[in-house]
Amino acid sequence: MKKEGKPVPIKIEAFTKKLREAMGEPISEKIDFQNTEIAFADKSDEEVKKTAWLFGMMNRHWLVGIGAKLGMTAIKLHLPFVESVVKNTIFNQFCGGTSLDSARPTIQKLFRSNIVSILDYGAEGKESEEDFENTMHENIRALEFASENESAWLISTKITGLARFDLLEKISSQIALTAEEEAEWQDVHRRIDQICHQASILDVGVFIDAEESWVQRAIDSLAQEMMMRYNKEKAIVYNTFQMYRKDRLDNLKESFEHSEHNAYILGAKLVRGAYMEKERKRAEENGYPSPIHDTKNDTDTFFDQGVRFCVERFEKMAFCNATHNEKSCSLMAQLIAERNLPRNHPHLMFSQLFGMSDNLTYNLAKHGFRASKYMVYGSVREVVPYLIRRAEENSSMTGDMTREHKFVVQEMKRRGLN
Repeated sequence: MKKEGKPVPIKIEAFTKKLREAMGEPISEKIDFQNTEIAFADKSDEEVKKTAWLFGMMNRHWLVGIGAKLGMTAIKLHLPFVESVVKNTIFNQFCGGTSLDSARPTIQKLFRSNIVSILDYGAEGKESEEDFENTMHENIRALEFASENESAWLISTKITGLARFDLLEKISSQIALTAEEEAEWQDVHRRIDQICHQASILDVGVFIDAEESWVQRAIDSLAQEMMMRYNKEKAIVYNTFQMYRKDRLDNLKESFEHSEHNAYILGAKLVRGAYMEKERKRAEENGYPSPIHDTKNDTDTFFDQGVRFCVERFEKMAFCNATHNEKSCSLMAQLIAERNLPRNHPHLMFSQLFGMSDNLTYNLAKHGFRASKYMVYGSVREVVPYLIRRAEENSSMTGDMTREHKFVVQEMKRRGLN
């Protein structure tokens, strides 16, 4: 190593660290997830200011509530100025673009920080066969995009973008289908199989998202069938386990046992869950016990038990820790270090939503872990339900700053920005 013809002294410790990083070996140092310099390293001062302003607006719970209702109504009425406002604010924060091509610069920007993208076409809650076919073809286009770009590893798909919700509910309730519904269900099988078959050919992974508990049995059956078919040699298909449900830790363990007995690799993505209020409300209205843990602490305990279960079996299953919880990320990083596992092993992955928890994703990537972002894309009209959930998630009923707002304000202070 030379500079202007003179040898540069090399510190043994620094050289050893670089060598270990290159080999993908774990480093025992503690990750500082409060490091906003790393978290916002690829954002300009203007971008940081805009992010702070946006999260500040979303921090007003009453404003988000009103905006969500007005926004949905305005979008349905095809008011063009509303789409423009949404696109230039909340859409740009949480979505990569209106198409894969428009998302490409954002995907490449993330990859420069060693963060890969999970491509997520933001269609959900569709009802027509034409919409379902379009979602399938869009998923296949995403697979082709990922196969050609090392900046994208996987895609994510929602079964409610490929099948009617009412049909999934009927199957999950084990109610007999009519002849027409049987034919419809076969079309759903065909769509998901075409996606997974193409994924297998292109060597790109597929995350199948979890949804409401009363349609989840049908989704689980599809995911298991696809894993049995395409995960014989490596993990292509992943099912999602919502650990805020009381039964999901047992379900995770049972799924692993099933994969062992049937000689395939289980793909498991662990999340806490996204439908808590809806789940509890429906349980109360229909007079059955809520499937959701009674306390956040119970959810956290089950989630972390799931993390331990998966890391301990990483050679026989592929696992994605998809959380915005710092403690759960720290736990997995610690388990990887304690067991001296390669931080870049393909069966050990972290993921967070684009536009959120950059303090986790960027710091994990900086330390050589397999870090990724869920890159949602699609027309503004299609992704509005997703955007409303993100806005509500980042609003505060108490008026206190949310986690995202705190971090970006901290970074502004560090940079000396007003």
